[in-house]
Amino acid sequence: MTIWLNAGIIFTLLAIITILIKWGNVRVVGVTPVRTFTFIAILFTSGLDVGLIMFPLTEFAGYADIKASPEYAFANPLAIEFGYWGFLIWGFYFLTCFYFCVIEPKVKFFEIPWVKFINNVVIIGTCAFTAYLLLTNLPWYLPELGDGTSIVSEFYLIVFAAICFAVYSSTDIKYVRILSISTTWLFLALIAFMWAGAFVIGDSQMSAFTNNLGSIGTYFANINEFVLPLNDYHEFYLFWWFAWSIMIGQFTSRFVGGLKTYQVLGAMLIFPSIPIAIWFSVLYHYHEAGIPTQGIKNFAMVFVGIIFVINSLDSLVRLYTDNLNFTVKRFGKMKYMIGNIVALSLLTLLFKLEFLQIQWVGALVIGLFFICAAFIGYSKFKTVTNIDSSPKANAIDYTKIDTVH
Repeated sequence: MTIWLNAGIIFTLLAIITILIKWGNVRVVGVTPVRTFTFIAILFTSGLDVGLIMFPLTEFAGYADIKASPEYAFANPLAIEFGYWGFLIWGFYFLTCFYFCVIEPKVKFFEIPWVKFINNVVIIGTCAFTAYLLLTNLPWYLPELGDGTSIVSEFYLIVFAAICFAVYSSTDIKYVRILSISTTWLFLALIAFMWAGAFVIGDSQMSAFTNNLGSIGTYFANINEFVLPLNDYHEFYLFWWFAWSIMIGQFTSRFVGGLKTYQVLGAMLIFPSIPIAIWFSVLYHYHEAGIPTQGIKNFAMVFVGIIFVINSLDSLVRLYTDNLNFTVKRFGKMKYMIGNIVALSLLTLLFKLEFLQIQWVGALVIGLFFICAAFIGYSKFKTVTNIDSSPKANAIDYTKIDTVH
């Protein structure tokens, strides 16, 4: 599996370089273009899930234990955490976003029936994994509802409610956009709340926060270390990002509003990484200073984590239901909702029983990358080399781009 993952990463990086050389100045326009802030909000909230909120406080100690994991010795735990979530790996999303916006309309690889089937299996499986992550992390953050380790009935109900809400939100694309913007502001409010709890209400020195931000620079000084997997846990993360990449690319490609290709790459690498860096810096101070998060702080993180899950799921449910033509218009809202809720709930339980693993989904995505490249090289090479713009049907009047706020 490691060799397969390494091959996928190297292929991805080479593909990004090729795109920049050939189409770097092409304007990328989706079928439903929106303003740049809206696009970034949709990208950020759809491209991340509950792990961003709930994982760091449970992981910093492991990254600091270089006796058990000497491979982490080259950087501090905060830089390691950032490396698992920020900057370089957002290139995965750039590759697929560009492909689905500019190349796929000419190639139509994902319209081949067996490819469409596998693609939707990937999307549905990853949706369920997102719900599973929420389920497994709730005991740590809400010990008041159980013993702090076991998953109790209340946690199942919380996850089930999140699935129901996400499926309902997916019934109308306007809900998806509005929720993306709202989630972005809610996450920023959570950062401000946790920051104030430590540095305004609490007695921590501001220098601790700025020092944390500065220590993330260790990631950029050692960015080459994060290209290939450091260990099995990093491998898990990278497979996880691959699992998300195709579906996030499909979804976000709809909303690109005319940025040039190199600008899309820059926006994807930089803008999501800024709030991630600030958030992790705040959480790392809580970890280092031993500041407790029980009570309202844990509740706030869980609440925002649930909103992230809903936001991710509604985007992806909307995507695979459109792909499968399992739409509200065709089946009605009730059948649409029941079908999706049952499917996602059952698949979530399969992850809970360890019948499914996200690494398998990521490996499948890498396989689709390779097959797509071979398909282009064999039968669509001339078509692709002649591409010089986004699809003409996506041409926009830049003064009338959707202004959903």
